[in-house]
Amino acid sequence: MPTHEIGAGGRRMKAVMLARFGDPQALVWDDAPVPCAGPGEVVLRVHAAALNYADLLQRRGTYGIEQSLPRIIGYECSGTVAEIGAGVSGWSVGDPACALVSSGAYASFVVAPAAQVLPVPAGIDLTEAAALPEAACTVWSNILDIGGLRAGQSLLVHGGAGGIGSFAIQAGKAIGARVFATAGSLDKQRRCRDFGADRAISYAEEDFVAVIEAETGGHGVDVILDNMGAAYLGRNVAALAFDGRITTIGLQGGRDAEVNLGAMMRKRAALFTTSLRDRPPAAKARIVAGVLRDLWPHLAGGRIRPVIDRSFPLAEAAAAHRYMESGSHVGKILLIAPGIAA
Repeated sequence: MPTHEIGAGGRRMKAVMLARFGDPQALVWDDAPVPCAGPGEVVLRVHAAALNYADLLQRRGTYGIEQSLPRIIGYECSGTVAEIGAGVSGWSVGDPACALVSSGAYASFVVAPAAQVLPVPAGIDLTEAAALPEAACTVWSNILDIGGLRAGQSLLVHGGAGGIGSFAIQAGKAIGARVFATAGSLDKQRRCRDFGADRAISYAEEDFVAVIEAETGGHGVDVILDNMGAAYLGRNVAALAFDGRITTIGLQGGRDAEVNLGAMMRKRAALFTTSLRDRPPAAKARIVAGVLRDLWPHLAGGRIRPVIDRSFPLAEAAAAHRYMESGSHVGKILLIAPGIAA
């Protein structure tokens, strides 16, 4: 049983429970046991939680990871340390923090492995910090670690106006890369430029392969962060530079695709498919350590900022899911815990 389902001394809290798979009404505002900190764990009193596309998939029952119901969903949050488990050092009760969790963030309290808890960067308020863990860990893992993006190279971010995309654009610019981003509406393209994209590309009206070829003089891009999957695979390969890397983190454009291995071999291209939630604890700890080392200084220096679209009360998680499904948001959507001013 996940530790967030184990009560501490019979105490109760408010939480958003996923009672069944389905539409947003499957999210129910209810009482739940307060989690307790086991060895190597920290309990946070939640200040805010952030939505991710994976939350929608989990709610629909299509995420691909077996899960029992009812359960509390949510993968990232900010808050203050409420309890410290045995063997944990470096934290005190009351410390502000944000955390990457496997589940349970849509609640008044959440338990997290201490290795997945991060200090709030200087200059970032506690509410904003809820938008950081998932995006920062995804970007570090896929763009810096697996993708190996370096200063002077180029990056293409698909879905540049989203929570991960907006962070990826800023991170790419912060390390000295040239950044391209795809987006839909004119407003979202403008926002991508505001985040630092050197060229925003309309995926509805432009061929991103042709744009990349023209903008790079036929060189192509070194790294592509892709959330589309099958629909973009062949074109992503065409847009790559020699020795380029594609990291696919989403399948919004489908799961089944054929790839021209000859085209990939001619470019010495690499394709990586990754996920974050199902990685073992040691792998997540390594990613969090990399984020703290390589990205947190850029946040403290103001070169990266969390992008917040809108906040909802935690009790209105169903409305927040409906808003996310509308596709009109730019950046992150937050859920504010009871008693916390947005």
